[in-house]
Amino acid sequence: MPDSFDIIVVGGGHAGTEAAAAAARMGARVVLVSMRRDMIGAMSCNPAIGGLGKGHLVREVDACDGLIARAADHAAIHYRMLNASKGAAVQGPRVQADRTRYRAAIHELLADLPSLEIVEGEAASLRLGGLEGRRVEGLVLADGRILAARAVVLATGTFLNARLHFGMRHVAGGRVGEGASVPLAEQLRALDLPMARLKTGTPPRLDGRTIDWAALDRQESDADPWTMSPLGKGRVAPQLFCAISRTNAQTHAIIRGGLDRSPLFAGVIEGQGPRYCPSIEDKVVRFGDRDGHQIFLEPEGLDTHLVYPNGISTSLPEDVQIAFVRSIAGLDRAEIVQMGYAVEYDHIDPRALDSGLAVRAMEGLFLAGQINGTTGYEEAAAQGLVAGMSAAAFAAGAQPMRFDRTESYIGVMIDDLTLHGASEPYRMLTARAEYRLRLRADNAPTRLTGAAIAAGMVGPERRAWFESRMAARQRLEEATAERLSADRIADTGAQVTRDGSVRSLSEWLRFPGVRADTLLALRPALADIDGDIIAEFRTDAHYAPYLTRQEDEIKRLKSDDGIALPADMDFAGIPGLSNEMVERLGKARPSSIGAAGRVRGVTPAALAAILVHARRRAAA
Repeated sequence: MPDSFDIIVVGGGHAGTEAAAAAARMGARVVLVSMRRDMIGAMSCNPAIGGLGKGHLVREVDACDGLIARAADHAAIHYRMLNASKGAAVQGPRVQADRTRYRAAIHELLADLPSLEIVEGEAASLRLGGLEGRRVEGLVLADGRILAARAVVLATGTFLNARLHFGMRHVAGGRVGEGASVPLAEQLRALDLPMARLKTGTPPRLDGRTIDWAALDRQESDADPWTMSPLGKGRVAPQLFCAISRTNAQTHAIIRGGLDRSPLFAGVIEGQGPRYCPSIEDKVVRFGDRDGHQIFLEPEGLDTHLVYPNGISTSLPEDVQIAFVRSIAGLDRAEIVQMGYAVEYDHIDPRALDSGLAVRAMEGLFLAGQINGTTGYEEAAAQGLVAGMSAAAFAAGAQPMRFDRTESYIGVMIDDLTLHGASEPYRMLTARAEYRLRLRADNAPTRLTGAAIAAGMVGPERRAWFESRMAARQRLEEATAERLSADRIADTGAQVTRDGSVRSLSEWLRFPGVRADTLLALRPALADIDGDIIAEFRTDAHYAPYLTRQEDEIKRLKSDDGIALPADMDFAGIPGLSNEMVERLGKARPSSIGAAGRVRGVTPAALAAILVHARRRAAA
């Protein structure tokens, strides 16, 4: 008899660990299958977490009691708030992590989940049953072991039928030292799932002892003691500096001279790479007018000399890598410990998925991470959270929590993927969110933790913290409701005009000259409230007029999302739709009029025709 579980999660990366943890927190019996137990939680590329848009995802996963933020704080050796001089809506928390400490933190967090078991082995194939074999019933491992489950989450990262490219030489593998998942990829293709190839890459790793740090601009860790998660122990690791260098004309000439041996330009690599994180050879070709590209030299840990040169991802041959690296300021004597390389792998068109990341054509199968055409730890972790939660709800016969694009960056990403697909590795950006004034990194718990508690995803520690936080916000709201004159505000030293105007204290907080110390001078009883809560409250007050105007638009959007479309709607049978619209709608399979309106190329006239057709069908 096979071992039986509620959920099987395949893959020990960010998507897999978040999926397994989410399902386990919801009470499911979960098994996490990884080729190597010791590599669970390993950071394949840059050991950094967060950034613009990505930091929002980390905070949102944390708000739902995920792992990534707490592990990042445990391992963080450099903190930097990107866009710190700009508004809170576009600021991006980012940390550089110690690889070893991060992996250890993930193992420790997983060990705290009693219903989670880890099995070491290669996933060879899905066990299928049901009508025409379209229901997933478990997993078969390469050594013949059989695991049974009601649902399977595939979080295979870059390992699905993967190849590593070192110049014109290539080998099978998902990252250096680890094999590719080939039999599973072949089965998925045989099941006629929509699949394609994508590509990502990594730069050479440098020996920090051979870098001339004195010749470079230093970038210190932020002095402000913010963290990724409020539930960690703060900043527990020593802080290191990063440094900045830049490519130059000589660097670019060396790279151009090696393009004939580049797998990217020789046509050896079929998959499309990430637009927003291109290889250095791609940058040199695409931006030929640029005289240089910035490089961030980032340490990989406290107990290693390895340095990650962020900005020179490459798959050029070894001799070219050595030559162009040593042409860069501060790196003229740098030793390369591990050459850069490209990874090419299979992915499934995410338009085959529903909003819970379930494969519509395969009952009980869920996908998360790079298999859905995304890039980055943060996007993978957020998808893992969604897929694990959805799989646990499916196994229990319950309704999962849904992430709306008006309420979360997670919702933006899921909506983008399932409606538009991924012709290149998808990366989260703040520009993708229409309502980013609402979706700030600082207010993720206020937006999401209550719903996560209702969905059963949150443990007792975070629940107690959240209840305390919301009680503090309630105190702030009550304490700032009183209307005060400009003179009363100015008497505290705040920079406001004594014009006789009267406003509530919360309205006064919109003014740049009314700071947190003004609030505490007027309401000293609030001094025990955490500064982060007060800062969030002040930002809410600042954005309040803009948020009010957005409410009507969001109501209209949700009204359209409330008009459901049949899952089997025949778009080809609707008069007035172009062939292009029919093709895109057929792949996206929008669940509502609102979702159909977000499919690229669908016009208002086409929406009206779809709505009429849907109503006629409902009335028939």
